[in-house]
Amino acid sequence: QVQLVESGGGLVQAGGSLSLSCAASGLTFSVYALGWFRQAPGKERDFVAAISRTGSTTYYADSVKGRFTISRDNAKNTVTLQMNSLKPEDTAGYYCAANRATIRTDPAAYDYWGQGTQVTVSS
Repeated sequence: QVQLVESGGGLVQAGGSLSLSCAASGLTFSVYALGWFRQAPGKERDFVAAISRTGSTTYYADSVKGRFTISRDNAKNTVTLQMNSLKPEDTAGYYCAANRATIRTDPAAYDYWGQGTQVTVSS
């Protein structure tokens, strides 16, 4: 079955960095666009970043543009979210997701989801 497993979350001070990774199995990784979303307690799941099948196109939420970088390695079936200059408002559970189409910002467009990894940014 399809599995997406996130790792790399943790506690960091404001201004610090974290790198999240998502390892995929059970699917033909290179035919899926990938996205990262985040969800804080009591809030909706929000789009963070997405990357096309080949990695040639990326798209970011305005709130993270210039601070976060999404990348993928189709040989290793992984997608990474490098997060720099972290802010307390970045605190949330972070989820990777795959959709067999193109870059999408709507969570409903994604077919598969990981279980998430917690990122906490202290002020």
